[in-house]
Amino acid sequence: MSHRVDRLGGEIRELVAQIVASLKDPRVGFVTVTRAELTSDYRLARIFVGIWGTDAERDKTLAALKQASGFVRRELGRRLTIHHTPEIQFVYDKGLDAADRVARALDEVRTAEAESAGSGEEPPPSSSDDER
Repeated sequence: MSHRVDRLGGEIRELVAQIVASLKDPRVGFVTVTRAELTSDYRLARIFVGIWGTDAERDKTLAALKQASGFVRRELGRRLTIHHTPEIQFVYDKGLDAADRVARALDEVRTAEAESAGSGEEPPPSSSDDER
């Protein structure tokens, strides 16, 4: 992708994050706009969002965002100075789930190490950066 497409995608990400934060729809829960991918012809912007909550809350929030995409596009058009405002497509960012799973796994390992250190057992060797 060109530098212009990347720069415009970053600007769209920031503006959409502001617009989503201002939505008054009670179905919209805690949403983080993680990135925006803009097609090279500027016709479509895929907005990747992280949504915290249960699966049902996540589905409800994503449905509300999809329903509000016309409003978000209109607001984006008012704030951007480009010839054509792209269609907005909200996509759930599954990368946040993976990061959350890794963080939980690391917490479990730390808890197990702390418990084994407290019981007098020798903790398993770790490869943390603190030992370097």
